[in-house]
Amino acid sequence: MRRSRGLAAAVALSLAGTGAGLGLGLVPQAAAVTPPVAFTADPLPTWQPNGVVWALAEAAGRVFVGGTFSAVRPPAGAAGSEQPAVNFVALDAATGAPTSCTLSFTVPSGTATVRALALSPDKKTLYAGGYFGAVNGTAVSSLAAVDVASCTVKTDFRPAFAATVRALAVTGDTVYAGGDFLTVAGQPRQRFAAVGATDGALKPFTADADEPGRAIEVTPDGNSVLLGGDFFTVNGTNTHALAVVDATSGALTKSYPGFIETNSVVKDIATDATGFYTANEGTGGGVFDGRIALDLAGFNQRWRDTCLGATQAVLPYQSVLYSASHAHDCSSVGEFPDGQRHHLLAQPTTGTGKLSWAPDTNDGIGEGIGPRVMTVGSKDGVQYLWVGGEFTTVNGAAQQSLTRFASTGDTGAPSVPVASAVSFKPGEVQVRWRTSLDLDDSALTYKVYRNGAATPVATVTADSLFFRRPQASWTDTTVTAGQSYTYRVTATDAAGNTSALSATASVTVPTKTDAYPNQVRADGARQYWRYDESTLPFVADSSVSGNKSGVHLNAPALRQTPGAVSGASTAIGFNGTDTQVYGDERQTVGSAYTIETWFRTNTTRGGKLFGFGNNQARGSNQYDKHLYMTNDGRLVFGVYTGATRTVTTSGTYNDNAWHHVVATQGPGGMTLYVDGVQKGTLAVTTHENFSGYWHAGGDSLGGWPDRPISEYWAGQLDETAVYPTVLSAAQVQNHYALATAPADQVLQVTAAEDTYANAGAPDTNYGTSSSLAVRGTSFYASYLRFNLPAAPAGTVLKSAVLSVKTSTMSGAGTADSVSVLPVTGAWTETGTTYNNRPGLGAPALGGFAGIPDGSAVHTAALTTANVSAALGGSYALALSSTGTDALWLWSSEAQAAEGTPQLTLTFGAP
Repeated sequence: MRRSRGLAAAVALSLAGTGAGLGLGLVPQAAAVTPPVAFTADPLPTWQPNGVVWALAEAAGRVFVGGTFSAVRPPAGAAGSEQPAVNFVALDAATGAPTSCTLSFTVPSGTATVRALALSPDKKTLYAGGYFGAVNGTAVSSLAAVDVASCTVKTDFRPAFAATVRALAVTGDTVYAGGDFLTVAGQPRQRFAAVGATDGALKPFTADADEPGRAIEVTPDGNSVLLGGDFFTVNGTNTHALAVVDATSGALTKSYPGFIETNSVVKDIATDATGFYTANEGTGGGVFDGRIALDLAGFNQRWRDTCLGATQAVLPYQSVLYSASHAHDCSSVGEFPDGQRHHLLAQPTTGTGKLSWAPDTNDGIGEGIGPRVMTVGSKDGVQYLWVGGEFTTVNGAAQQSLTRFASTGDTGAPSVPVASAVSFKPGEVQVRWRTSLDLDDSALTYKVYRNGAATPVATVTADSLFFRRPQASWTDTTVTAGQSYTYRVTATDAAGNTSALSATASVTVPTKTDAYPNQVRADGARQYWRYDESTLPFVADSSVSGNKSGVHLNAPALRQTPGAVSGASTAIGFNGTDTQVYGDERQTVGSAYTIETWFRTNTTRGGKLFGFGNNQARGSNQYDKHLYMTNDGRLVFGVYTGATRTVTTSGTYNDNAWHHVVATQGPGGMTLYVDGVQKGTLAVTTHENFSGYWHAGGDSLGGWPDRPISEYWAGQLDETAVYPTVLSAAQVQNHYALATAPADQVLQVTAAEDTYANAGAPDTNYGTSSSLAVRGTSFYASYLRFNLPAAPAGTVLKSAVLSVKTSTMSGAGTADSVSVLPVTGAWTETGTTYNNRPGLGAPALGGFAGIPDGSAVHTAALTTANVSAALGGSYALALSSTGTDALWLWSSEAQAAEGTPQLTLTFGAP
């Protein structure tokens, strides 16, 4: 499939003679993405063939492209028109546009194709292999040499290969080839051969294989040749898919019997100064589809990446191994489970862990493989990673068969964070968000903004990968009990690209500790999903550690009321067909654990409430440590120990009422509780040990006793928690009691009327203005009227907080104190002027000690007794000042009610 001898040497040649300025220029380029990744994930405009690209090579700022196509066309939206390009095109490395070098590879009958391109070490000669009989009319036989400077075929290089050449490697005097052929120049050479680099004369090198050769590479010392392909023997010795032979004779020096699965092959080999790497593809079950790194000293394995999803190409560059595949399951190396295909990956040459570079293509045409080949080109101090194959999209945009990525110019912003905010006790708000996706940066900087202010109140750094996006959080300890706050979050990458602001997360700080969630946290929950989010697809983890968030799948119903815990959180609703929540983080479960949730349903189809499985967005094939309901409404707690072991309730719970279920397992065995009461035990202390993800609302149940009609839950869940310990019976009973105790209720009331009076226009009414104003001299005063509810039965008013928002005009804030005063006279929004304004009472109900410029929400706690006396009726307030610096606020007439004055009332038990 490729390539000249050793990428490191090729890169060194391409940089030679560029001077000190190149070194200075490359430093900031590398800093634009998270090291050691060297390229952005932003595809550059590139001309595109109308078929499949099989081969790439680079010299002198040009990239040579070989494949099976007849034309190239401009990238979408670019100028130009389609041009003929018969299985070959030369493109400018920096612009992606065709150069003046045009070569046509043809065959008298059948379909010609170029399958391999490689350059001589001095980059003066390009060798092309494939299936073709002529180049620009000059007769050749599936292998040709082209003078790079003149773009002409070398007529004195005329080897005769009798079938397709699929792979090339070149030294100063030899061209090594692999493919389908059985003879070369009429002499027997089975699948691998060597010819002179100048005259094409057949060399004694003999490395006969029984099946096609697909990859060939020369070691950096020039003494050995690495062979890859479909074969099972080389020179009669068992060695499947991979072999090392002597560079002169072809004699086998290292064999690999049983090293690679029999239904897998090697599609590509690449070397660097430390070792070589194989790209492997399998067919059927039990295959090896990943990558292997082997040392040059002894040619033994350094590491093996067992991701599934046929790897087509590998490319080591600056200590990173880039690969082209359609990897869909990397669970065997502790990464993403079986699911979506990922076509471009990067990992250190020292191990299997994936790095923060993951642009993507689709599978495309032909075999539906996606990308098939890669190379690095250089021009004007910028490196370009070129990718070819049979894809038809790149990062979701139309682009066929060819794309490229630069070492500089990162323009892709991280995805917008999905944020939420929660407060369990006075004086503290926890702001949480799912870390963002950035295809070439794992280390991102997050800024948290409060109450619409332009300046962030916190800056947090956190790491994420496309398959691992843990929750990040920040705790605000400068909040006031009873007041409401809003938060928004942005994400910024190393190049300064910044996401849009997240949707607003709102929270009211309680006046006393929220007993139920506080106890769940205190009892050691390590994952706690409360389901209070108003935005898909993030489920926050409210545990103390707070990094095991979840992801909504297929949009379950959010903010269902009433929730299970009195007056507190909302619930989540599942449709019983395909909705669920799965964990964002892969984890293992120890020998002791507790799972807890609240549920409500009237289903007669059963379903899984909560459990552990080895997959995320598709059904797991390993699953246990779960709670499910039978068709008749009984609850089952089950583990797998080689056989299914279950505890089942005798009673039914599909009565459409909220119920509390807790399941524990540890040294004392299994115990199941419902509504604080023990319902069954089993002396089983083990479960299936595997890495996986927690699921709420559905996952596989095949093979389990009393299996319900549906594996998905039709009903609501709330307050789902996982503990790394066994909760005692007393702890379980306490949780149930706390959840059913009365809790505070928070009501928000917007202004029914508002206006202001202006001494400078004494007869003017401002009732329809979008603004309110406050100043001592010359006088402005603002008036607000609220229609207050009566206290809910059995409660009293515990706090009252006034919220206002400064307008966007310059200087809207004030350096002066502003008082909130009772109003003693009658007034109306549409009739009040300075001349007939109502009187102001005393003492002050609350106030603001100055308000900074910038449009933001500001709050003031009011005297509870005064507000309480007005419950159930109309209540008027005024904003007044004695200073000379005006305050400008949004009124209820502001566009989209952006700054409507608001009272937040908290009611609770006396």
